[in-house]
Amino acid sequence: MTKTFRSKALLDAAKDRPCCWCGVHDGSTVACHVNSVALGKGTGIKAPDYYVAYLCHACHSRCDGRAGTLTKDEKAEMWTRAYLRTVARWFEEGIVKVC
Repeated sequence: MTKTFRSKALLDAAKDRPCCWCGVHDGSTVACHVNSVALGKGTGIKAPDYYVAYLCHACHSRCDGRAGTLTKDEKAEMWTRAYLRTVARWFEEGIVKVC
């Protein structure tokens, strides 16, 4: 069995930051893992921690399908755009550094 990449630092970096989708800064932002089997999600298994988008509670619920009526494609698009903004933030804020 292959071990999935985990990083407490990447997950914790979502705290006290604005949502990468809607921009709200209400203290509810968390690291939202991708829901794609192709990117490592499985039954009872989260994707690697480098596939997270920083989303507020409301956006996370919409993206995961717990709230709202987004189609599968709309949820994927929402997560992907937020993910790209999240990765940019990692580099801009020095959370991830290239040596």
